[in-house]
Amino acid sequence: MAWHDGPLAALDFETTGVDPRHDRVVSFALIDGDATREGLVDPGVPIPAAASAVHGLDAEAVRGAPRSERVIDDAARWVDGLVERSVPLVVFNAAYDLTMLAAECRRHGLREPEWSRLVVVDPFVVDWGLNPRLRGQRRLGDVAQRLGVVLENAHDALSDARAAADVARAQASDPRLAGLSVKELMERQRRWHAAKAEDWNRWARQNNRALDDLAAWPLTR
Repeated sequence: MAWHDGPLAALDFETTGVDPRHDRVVSFALIDGDATREGLVDPGVPIPAAASAVHGLDAEAVRGAPRSERVIDDAARWVDGLVERSVPLVVFNAAYDLTMLAAECRRHGLREPEWSRLVVVDPFVVDWGLNPRLRGQRRLGDVAQRLGVVLENAHDALSDARAAADVARAQASDPRLAGLSVKELMERQRRWHAAKAEDWNRWARQNNRALDDLAAWPLTR
């Protein structure tokens, strides 16, 4: 059975910044078939102006929203439900969003999902694996546009999650992916992430920049 023959779920977070181990979730979307859950989150910390400029959410927007602990607990339980049902989870740039979820769970003393059994489909990593020499940006909007997928409202969690799932389905038509099993896809993505990280690291060593972790997919613990 190929990885895309059954249902696909999708997840997206909007956050207070770019460091998944220290920043916080401010909005979320969880898609599982026809069931969709989305909402705002009170992160319990100020939302920097730079983050608000990206997703449009500020302190006023999240005033009265559920506290982070409640939303993160629900999201972690939802992910574990996918694990039990063997439903692949689509996350664009999974190393960011899933590391964020793991860090938020630890921050609140919550049980983390069973990461070792989770099947992840990461269109960001897949795009690199299929097109390693492609120049330019690989943001969700860039990859979606290349594949003819509509992204209606970038940096809205629900719009991004839907577009990521549509991108994954579009990528599934590539003959290099179409026949892969879940296990084969996971192994392929780990190799692609490592190759992408090493490609960056060659440049980073020459330019005194931080190195990427070759094993930091689908998340960093």
